[in-house]
Amino acid sequence: MVSLRDIARVLDGLSLVAKEGISRSNTVPLETAIKAAVLSVADVAGLTKGNLRQIDNVHRDTGNDTVIFFTDHVPAPNSHPPPTPGADATVLLNIGSSMDPDSQTSVDVYPPSDASSTSNATIVDGAVIPETSVDVCPQSAAPSTSNTTAVNGAVTPLKQRRLRERKVPSTPFSRAMGFAGLGAGLAWGTLQESTKRVLFGMPNSENKQHALSPYLSERNAERLALALCRMRGAALKLGQMLSIQDESLVPAPILAALDIVRQGADRMPRNQLNQVLDAELGSNWSSNLTSFDYEPMAAASIGQVHRAVTKEGLEVAIKIQYPGVADSIESDIDNVKLLLTYTNLLPEKMYLDSAMKVAKEELSRECDYELEAKNQKRFRSLLTNTKGFYVPFVVDNISSKRVLSTELVPGIPIDKVALLSQETRNYVGKKLLELTLMELFVFRFMQTDPNWSNFLYDEAEKSINLIDFGAARDYPKHFVDDYIRMVLACANNDREAVIEMSRRLGFLTGTESDIMLEAHVQAGFVVGLPFSKRGGYDFGSTNITQSISNLGATMLRHRLTPPPEEAYSLHRKLSGAFLACIKLRAVVPCREILLQVYENYQFAEEASGKILSTSSI
Repeated sequence: MVSLRDIARVLDGLSLVAKEGISRSNTVPLETAIKAAVLSVADVAGLTKGNLRQIDNVHRDTGNDTVIFFTDHVPAPNSHPPPTPGADATVLLNIGSSMDPDSQTSVDVYPPSDASSTSNATIVDGAVIPETSVDVCPQSAAPSTSNTTAVNGAVTPLKQRRLRERKVPSTPFSRAMGFAGLGAGLAWGTLQESTKRVLFGMPNSENKQHALSPYLSERNAERLALALCRMRGAALKLGQMLSIQDESLVPAPILAALDIVRQGADRMPRNQLNQVLDAELGSNWSSNLTSFDYEPMAAASIGQVHRAVTKEGLEVAIKIQYPGVADSIESDIDNVKLLLTYTNLLPEKMYLDSAMKVAKEELSRECDYELEAKNQKRFRSLLTNTKGFYVPFVVDNISSKRVLSTELVPGIPIDKVALLSQETRNYVGKKLLELTLMELFVFRFMQTDPNWSNFLYDEAEKSINLIDFGAARDYPKHFVDDYIRMVLACANNDREAVIEMSRRLGFLTGTESDIMLEAHVQAGFVVGLPFSKRGGYDFGSTNITQSISNLGATMLRHRLTPPPEEAYSLHRKLSGAFLACIKLRAVVPCREILLQVYENYQFAEEASGKILSTSSI
């Protein structure tokens, strides 16, 4: 049974959120404030339904009423044509919102029969579980190689969320009140669960934390996920970040519900979309286009993407930011932190303050589309003469700080490449690992979002089209110098060098317990395993993720310091590269790729040279 102290903690957190909403309402007329509060709370709580949008995966022809033409003449696009039903090609656009490689925030252009590789069920230890839905939606919203999940031989239903058109809460006050509504809902759900336990006893659950805590009921977890989808912005972004953690960090019921947030966000209604375009590009923005499709190709945490055709006949992807999300990053993250803190959903040693500080900085960069355009142009220049990669160009005259237009490129994401031949999978896996090491150790400038839809393989050109550079960042020379030394130490099973570099980089303080040191070193050796021997490493037969998860639980209990600021984005990208190779079941000559980079690496003059000499390689 839940204690009164626990209930008080939830209500205390709710009161803090409400106080913030009230503090932001000082300049708002009372009548307007009350109306906005009621609407925000009702909307986020799900009492308002929004307008249902039926999303299809098939490329729409000129007869679709969502496509608006601005001239009588409709030129044939001179860029990559969209696939037709029966074609194998896929055109995807990703918004850069999800930290999860499995997160398909983009919409594939598929023939209806190819929406999934098997069926809309989940395979669990041999049993099939039919798919269920939350506001049931078409399966095409976020196709994957399989819409089934296997768990111990039985099939469990996969919840999918119906795609809806819903206005984005765009003012600090409306967003604060939305969080207040969420807090009230969680408090009510906790009381409901506690009452149920008093009357019917504790639930039977393999997850101990779920069984002990009434906060972690399935209904509460689902309530949290759906509210984040309705709020969008930094709130949804954090939900997506949490959704890719393992059960040592985030309780299983929360992870299961957060699968919903990876299916994408609600869409902006047309009038709100037009307001953003008018504000950013001017009321005559359509003068640069011959057509614009109001049905988004993708909708995620920060914005949504639309297909358009320019006056020159070029097909472009126009990414449009949700109104108010850039200005609400600070308050959104603070409010999410309040809810997480007062409901004890995350462990203490997760160092939430450090993670939230980094999240604020990253989200601020991602909301600046002018910065993203510069990042994209920089990557395009860096990779111009690199075989196997292509970066689409930016269309400057229809871009701004909140709108970004780029060349629309073809390709299939990593999970679809997994259906191709072993030779192709090996090639793509090798190119992805080469790109990751090149970004860090050659450019010291990395696109840190590992979403699989950011890497689109064009089989005809044998090239990977790279999109979405909002999460790109530089890394300091001294950090990269020590990091490449640590990577090689991990590959060579050099315990002393791993500990020394970890201290210099800030992963260790030097006063850790033997248990912590051993877990840290072994985790390094596990990650270094693909680089430990020459020849192809078979990612299809690895258990790296399980090993890291087990060691991570130990480190979480015993670590004395949060990781260095650079590690949050870097490790997200590195783990994404490994997960991609695992998904592809690729065989990759990892050690040869690493040694080629290391032998050509230029260390800073003031450094003590290569701690690991080439003779130790």
